[in-house]
Order: sequence, then C-alpha cells, then structure tokens
Amino acid sequence: MKATAAPEKGGPRTNRDIRAVQVQLIDAEGQNRGVVNLADAQQLADEAALDLVEIVPNATPPVCKILDFGKFRFLEQKKSAEARKRQKVVEIKEIKLRPGIDDHDYEVKMRAMQRFFEEGDKVKVTLRFRGREMAHQELGTQLLNRVKDDTSKYAKIEQEPRFEGRQVVMVLAPR
Repeated sequence: MKATAAPEKGGPRTNRDIRAVQVQLIDAEGQNRGVVNLADAQQLADEAALDLVEIVPNATPPVCKILDFGKFRFLEQKKSAEARKRQKVVEIKEIKLRPGIDDHDYEVKMRAMQRFFEEGDKVKVTLRFRGREMAHQELGTQLLNRVKDDTSKYAKIEQEPRFEGRQVVMVLAPR
C-alpha cells in the first residue's frame, strides 16, 4: 500500500476525509491498537464521540489517533504562538567610525557594540573616509584591526573588512 499525499493547508485530515484503507490506530487513552480497517477505526471514534485524526499521513499505513479535534487544534495554535513569542529576530546594528576617531569616542562606540552583542544582535562597522583621508587608508586598516582585537572576546567576524567606495564595511556577530 502506498502512502497518501500530504494533507492540504487546512491541517490534518479528519474522520471521513481520510483516504487510506487501513490505518495504524492509537485510541483515546494513547494505546496502540495496531493496523485496523478505516471503517472500524471510524466506528471506534464515533462510539467515543471523538474525531479520528490523521497524525502521520506519510507513514505506511498512516497513523491515526482518536481525539477531540477542536482541542487538538487549540493546543497546536497555542504551541505555535509560544514558539513565535520565544523567537528572537537578529537585527544588524550599525556603528559608524572615522579614521581619526578620538580615544574616548572610540570607547563609547565599543561599549555600544558590546551592549548590542549581549542583546544577540550583529554589528556592521562602517569606516567612512572623507576628502584626503583616502590617501591614508592604512589608518583605517589599523582602526579596524583594533576593533577586531577589542571585540574578539565576545564577537566573531562574519564578514571581513571590504571597500565599498569611500567606506570600509565589516560585519561582526556575537559568539
């Protein structure tokens, strides 16, 4: 016997929508009843005043369980809502630097970066050159190496520094 196609978007098939001839049945108490004809499984579900729900449609034969479908859908929605609530969206925060940045300003930017990493966000470090600063790109390279060294304890380099016109961009991710 071939496994049936996956259910449509409306969720698992129930009761008369199940197309298999035989099913692996799990009753309302959670006991495995083995392989049963679909008509017998449906009769047991009707006697218990519950629904026959196709839990694993791709198995051979499909696994069906006798349960209250309304309660089942409610618990599934509750689980997915809880999973969405726990999910953290990783944001990319941007820190802009200049080659001639002062020590105190640099320390303030580093504290902000550390806070971003603790919150689980990635940081895009942008080093912008203006005017004649392009003639001294080694200062920018030294500054980005300093940033790498200072953040190495709590961040890893996701994207090495690369030139994009008049600026150098580097992406760091929390460890």
